[in-house]
Amino acid sequence: MPDIDHATGLPRPEDRLVTLTHVIYGLHAVSVLTGMLTPAFIVTAFVSGWPSIIAVILNYLKRGEARGTFLESHFRWQIRTFWFALMWVLIALLLALTFIGIPLAIGVGLIAGLWVLYRIARGWLTLNDRRALPL
Repeated sequence: MPDIDHATGLPRPEDRLVTLTHVIYGLHAVSVLTGMLTPAFIVTAFVSGWPSIIAVILNYLKRGEARGTFLESHFRWQIRTFWFALMWVLIALLLALTFIGIPLAIGVGLIAGLWVLYRIARGWLTLNDRRALPL
């Protein structure tokens, strides 16, 4: 019988999987930092940077091991953050194709970058407290 976490009522994940989840947030944070320190938007650095691409691949490879634990919500959160960020980048690119849409594209890029920053920070802080994220 798996060890039950009394705070969440869910099976307690293995420590190595918790560590991996921290590493995945760290990889995403490196991409965000790249976007903040270079001329790239945060969101474009996030979806096109190798650290985030590696992180989302790890999410898909290991999410089965996280199933049934509080980490399942973190894996879902990280995967959704990546794909929704990619969607916002594509919308911004489509807007940028027209001269009139360029200011909107810049706005979408900035707001999406702040959203990615929020999602990584909130997720990582919640993981640090060993709690699940909301659906």
